[in-house]
Amino acid sequence: MFAMMETARLEALHLANDPATGLKAIIAIHNTRLGPALGGCRYLAYPDDESAIRDAIRLAQGMSYKAALAGLDQGGGKAVIIRPAHVNDRASLFEAFGRMIESLNGRYITAVDSGTSSADMDCIAQQTRHVTSTTAAGDPSPHTALGVFAGIRATAHARLGSDDLEGLRIAVQGLGHVGYALAEQLHAVGAELLVSDLDSGRVQLAIEQLGAQPVAADAFLTTPCDILAPCGLGGVLNAQTVGQLRCAAVAGAANNQLASPEIADEMEARGILYAPDYVINSGGLIYVALKHKGETLPAITAHLSRIHQRLTEIYAHAQADKRSPARVADALAERLLFG
Repeated sequence: MFAMMETARLEALHLANDPATGLKAIIAIHNTRLGPALGGCRYLAYPDDESAIRDAIRLAQGMSYKAALAGLDQGGGKAVIIRPAHVNDRASLFEAFGRMIESLNGRYITAVDSGTSSADMDCIAQQTRHVTSTTAAGDPSPHTALGVFAGIRATAHARLGSDDLEGLRIAVQGLGHVGYALAEQLHAVGAELLVSDLDSGRVQLAIEQLGAQPVAADAFLTTPCDILAPCGLGGVLNAQTVGQLRCAAVAGAANNQLASPEIADEMEARGILYAPDYVINSGGLIYVALKHKGETLPAITAHLSRIHQRLTEIYAHAQADKRSPARVADALAERLLFG
């Protein structure tokens, strides 16, 4: 466990067990140099405890990098609740988790993530104020989509010479809350949409409402397009798929798009511009962080617009140094986090 922490440069790892509610929770705090750690809470089944701990540590590290490059006064953290086979009272379980958060005295602020909802955050809020993404706070998904849209424009300008998206072939993989909202924005500015989702109903909706062209899931990565926007599960860019890409750039909302850092280097060698995922998809984090601090919507929207500026800066550094934008982003984040 300590070896994992040292490798990730993790500050703290907190475990809680509450037999009365079935709570088995892990909170990983990666870095608090810039402010209290902020990161979502996952509620998932895991094959074993070590897998859950590894997931929390990996995601906490990513949140530190995301918050740093988003210009937030926040550190990075992540929580994992190991979902039991049977739960008698879900509300009581999340209230117990709220008490765990409260015991950390503000070092960690939680939010929604895979398997959790605003209703769960409402239960946590019964026990602590160190929580966001509640029903009252609102859904961060539209703000993630706004940030990704701004990032796609920055990427188009860097790779294709203009941020005008009209007529560009943009392929969106995953039509969930973020992916569909992004597709709507791209449609509004005249982009030619290619869409893929395992839910055929969502694809049909995009065809009818947005004039999108459907693409089979197994053909998505090989489809010729200007910009590929992964907005579903992570790990889509790996040693097997990167050689199949037929796009000028990759810029999407999905977390952990790269199976390994070397994949970004391979894309760079092939002339495919990559928007570092934790930079382009930081709009949701910006929203929940600033909403928690009581900022107004116009102030939050103004902060979201900086995603375009940050990506432009990263692309300029990458071009000057002849390195992948992913490597440049990591170096910039580490300078802010560790000096």
